[in-house]
Amino acid sequence: MKSAESLEAPRDDVAPASRESPAHPSPRTPSFVRGMRAAFVFLTRVPVGGFPYARADWSWATAHFPLVGLVLGAALGGTFVLLRPVGALPAAALTIGLSLLVTGAFHEDGLADTSDALGGAYDRENVLRILKDSRVGSFGAVALCFSFVTRAALLAELHGSRPVEAIGAVALVGSLARAVPLWQMVRAPYATEQGSKSRDVVRAEPSRAAIGTGYPLVLGGVLAWCGVLSPLRLVAAAIACLVVGAVTEWRYRRRVGGITGDFLGATEQLCEIAIFAVLVWRS
Repeated sequence: MKSAESLEAPRDDVAPASRESPAHPSPRTPSFVRGMRAAFVFLTRVPVGGFPYARADWSWATAHFPLVGLVLGAALGGTFVLLRPVGALPAAALTIGLSLLVTGAFHEDGLADTSDALGGAYDRENVLRILKDSRVGSFGAVALCFSFVTRAALLAELHGSRPVEAIGAVALVGSLARAVPLWQMVRAPYATEQGSKSRDVVRAEPSRAAIGTGYPLVLGGVLAWCGVLSPLRLVAAAIACLVVGAVTEWRYRRRVGGITGDFLGATEQLCEIAIFAVLVWRS
């Protein structure tokens, strides 16, 4: 199931090294803007085109990962609202299934590989060896089932909410969950050598992470100002993400001395679950 090394490494058909063309950068569009398009190429299977991308474009793509989550989340939230007449849980399951098609199960792949590696190995060498194995083991299979079922069940809890609340919540989940791995990319060293195809994307700078974090912050502020979500829930969601990010980073450092792309994908999935749980918590 190793079609990509989760958040850090793009699929072979969109690898930066194979698509970049430093000699032919966009003559008019700044790399900051081009990076938005490159972020969709990197994280999804949406055919946005735009090739060739320069190295600077791929470097800026990291800053816009949460924007990708925001747009996808809004679209998925709208899909869930349209499907609600079929029932809460079926609508949620179909929506999560659609997200897998759009992203190519990008982050789910990282969760499966991370679960197999951390659950099935006791030393650094074997953890890294399992991460490179294309097969899915029992730990990975269980993790995938847990992620899919839990997210579908939590999303189904939004069945009775207003359309704007459901769409806003799913958009926030998609955006905020993709902001947390950015700070792990800034803070933690990489445990493995990075190939040329991903080097321009994975070297996140604090400025990129700060810009990426701005997307869910602005979205959360708008949702709170419009009365769609309460400020208390938004703060709780942010705290939940901080906890997940801190705990997972500590675990990654302890086991292999740093992060990998698969680890970042696992963090994103766990953050989605944590945010969903906070947003549907019945007080």
